[in-house]
Amino acid sequence: MAPTLGAPPTGRHRISGRPRSARWDTFAVVTTDSNATAPRPATDVDRIADDFFAKLVELSPITATYLGIPGHEEDLDDFSPAGHDAQSQLRRDTLEQLDRATPTDDIDRVTIAAMRERLGLAEEVHAAGLDEMSLNVIASPLQEIRGTFDLMATATDEDWGVIARRLAKVPTALEQWKESLLAAAERGDVAPRRQVEACIKQCEDLTADDGYFATLVEDARLSDGNDPGELSEASRAALAEAAGQASEAYAALGAWLRENLLDRAPEADACGRERYQLWSRDFLGAEVDLEETYRWGMQEVDRITAEMEQVAEQIKPGATVKEAIAALNDDPAYQLHGTDELKAWMQERADEVITNLGKDDFDIPAPVRTIECLIAPTQTGGIYYTGPSEDFSRPGRMWWSVPKGVTEFGTWKELTTVYHEGVPGHHLQVAQTVFRSELLNKWRRMAAWTSGHGEGWALYAERLMEELGYMDDPGNRMGLLDSQSLRAARVVIDIGVHCGFEAPEEVGGGEWTYDKAWTYLNAHANQGEEWLRFELDRYLGWPGQAPSYKIGERLWMQLRDQVREQQGDAFSLKDFHRRALDIGGVGLDTLRAAVLGELADA
Repeated sequence: MAPTLGAPPTGRHRISGRPRSARWDTFAVVTTDSNATAPRPATDVDRIADDFFAKLVELSPITATYLGIPGHEEDLDDFSPAGHDAQSQLRRDTLEQLDRATPTDDIDRVTIAAMRERLGLAEEVHAAGLDEMSLNVIASPLQEIRGTFDLMATATDEDWGVIARRLAKVPTALEQWKESLLAAAERGDVAPRRQVEACIKQCEDLTADDGYFATLVEDARLSDGNDPGELSEASRAALAEAAGQASEAYAALGAWLRENLLDRAPEADACGRERYQLWSRDFLGAEVDLEETYRWGMQEVDRITAEMEQVAEQIKPGATVKEAIAALNDDPAYQLHGTDELKAWMQERADEVITNLGKDDFDIPAPVRTIECLIAPTQTGGIYYTGPSEDFSRPGRMWWSVPKGVTEFGTWKELTTVYHEGVPGHHLQVAQTVFRSELLNKWRRMAAWTSGHGEGWALYAERLMEELGYMDDPGNRMGLLDSQSLRAARVVIDIGVHCGFEAPEEVGGGEWTYDKAWTYLNAHANQGEEWLRFELDRYLGWPGQAPSYKIGERLWMQLRDQVREQQGDAFSLKDFHRRALDIGGVGLDTLRAAVLGELADA
């Protein structure tokens, strides 16, 4: 998911998360046909997982909205210490039940392993107080509360009434979050000053005369059908009043952060090795050697840079990488004009890949063959994906958040991102899992999400499109490499800064500083200063998340190589994709053990 203030939460809620042949063959038989409808009988393990899922959405209405679960649209999460404790109690109760459960097949074994890993890590995060101190530029309650409104229905006056009633609860939710921030601050746990300052600025932007809450009211329309209608006078008045309350609450939040947290916030951006190791495990669902991964990240940056220089020569002989990119930006062959062209191009690319890859490379069930490409209601930049509802009445969607005033778009740099967010990236990954109602319990289908699994798969999907010949055009290949360069550079910056490793020689070696991190990022990414400054703030405030993309891709590629070696001439790319995706968004260690048939009885 590209960084954007308007993006919805992606599994960030802390609540979430030997003989080979006989066990794996049982699983493989069940999953042979992706359009099969014969249901697998629910087990005790499934009932534990489904009960956890039901209680999860009760405690987290924001998660319910993100997952398309009806019945919670008017409420918001409790971000207070009591709310975090309630989530913790649910996790602990569920883990105790899993300890007493007996698995009946490999599907149960995966569920137990995945829930123990996800919920257990969430408990470690809670015990460390990291949930209460959560504040950063992209993935804290400030953004989650606001972002939930993007996914709400707007077809009728009643839909807008639901939005108004939820908006009216924003002040309470923000007050609850303040309780947690203050409790954490009393323990000495405060987000870095850079993050506090940026969040204060976000509050100002959201509440400006042309900010989110003002434009929400101004732009409100009934979205039923192709001809948007007007809200009733009463509905618009109720919306305006509630949006005003929410706007005032965000303005007050900004002032509160300035008065209560800013002077307590540490100047240092680094979270430290111990906390970073925890965050890395949380985002990957795997434990990696951080020193080795740091060295690998620098090697990847060097490799990709060399490839970009070769492609630059193809684009414009004698040109540097930046000169070649400038030439691509000026080339009419890669230009789209206006958001209508952008939206149509996104849809065409997604539909094309579904048609083509659905033949030999993936089993794509009928409901998953629909993806909806939309221009997001926010204007913050970036592209993101939201999954379908359980019954697919709301399809999977790829959103483009277009900044104000931007009307020109370059397909050379965005094609790889469309593959990442849509098909064969997040859409095939997420929607395929949601579809598996005959195979997987609700938690596995709807709520099991690990960043390294999800974002690693999406980067794997970009690589797959290169392998299949979709990125042979030099411009499109430069876009892929440019994206890969960014992902590799942030492995280096994120691990290096937070763990205190020595900086690369190209920025002077020694201790990492903000200026060194900026110099390194700017040298290996070409997305523009404003966007990259936000990116760097994201790495500094959300430790371990950004590297999970590239590290996750590495682990996915290694897994495919292991399966290919294990199966020899019998290896089928289509079978590998089906088996891996049918497991769902579990941690990468659990995924590897499940695919290779190495899960033992619980």
